[in-house]
Amino acid sequence: MTFYEADRRNRRVSEPEIAPRSAAQSEQWIERMGHFLAEDPGGCWVALDHEEVVGFAISQNRGKLWYLATYGVLTGRQGKGIGRRLMDAVLAHADGRRGMFSSTVHPGATRRYRLAGFTLHPQMRMIGTVDRSTLPAVGGLRDGEASDLEWMDRLDKELRGAGHGPDHAYMLRTLRLVVSRDVKDKPGYAYIDGRGRAVLLAAADEETAQRLLWEALASSEGDTLVNCITTANHWAVDVGLTARLDLGQEGYLAVRGMTAPAPYLASGHFL
Repeated sequence: MTFYEADRRNRRVSEPEIAPRSAAQSEQWIERMGHFLAEDPGGCWVALDHEEVVGFAISQNRGKLWYLATYGVLTGRQGKGIGRRLMDAVLAHADGRRGMFSSTVHPGATRRYRLAGFTLHPQMRMIGTVDRSTLPAVGGLRDGEASDLEWMDRLDKELRGAGHGPDHAYMLRTLRLVVSRDVKDKPGYAYIDGRGRAVLLAAADEETAQRLLWEALASSEGDTLVNCITTANHWAVDVGLTARLDLGQEGYLAVRGMTAPAPYLASGHFL
């Protein structure tokens, strides 16, 4: 309910009403939190008022990179210092690593992130139904497999300073993986969900990144979303506009000790 209430408060008038998560989506979220707890429990914290959980922050260390996967405080408990103490705990877990996460526009949260040394890069998102007549013929791609994860981690290190490690294995299990055929000279990959949305995309060059995004859009049905587009990734804006998607703003990509990666579309949970 914490995220549902936050989404309702931040909804633009022109956007559809916010619906609570379905049972399947809730189950998937719980499974994902279990993955984080298993991989790096030291980065997972909750705030308690007697026996009641009133807030939580889930962060992870992956090599030289720290990321914040999710964070929230119950609506009625906000503004009481709970969020600050949770952020202090997860930032201590970072232990000086470079950091990255996707931030909302909540004024109190963004103030806290900036004071913690993060640079806030405005993010764009593109939504709508793909105009099928705009879809180009896309070649040079194939479905990915477990044997691709090693070079994908190397690409991650070039773009964001650290590989996704065990997160790749989790995403491979739960999402469709599409990769470039030319992994030597033009490596790139994209995880695509069941609705045809690029959940995470990384490439060595913009041409490969655009092919991967077009593949995701081609697999979409009905309304789709291209999210976490920073100003360093206008190649994605060009694809979305060509596909007749609408461009809007959506929060910030917060980074510390690094630049915003490109060509790269971050995952909200795995960054």
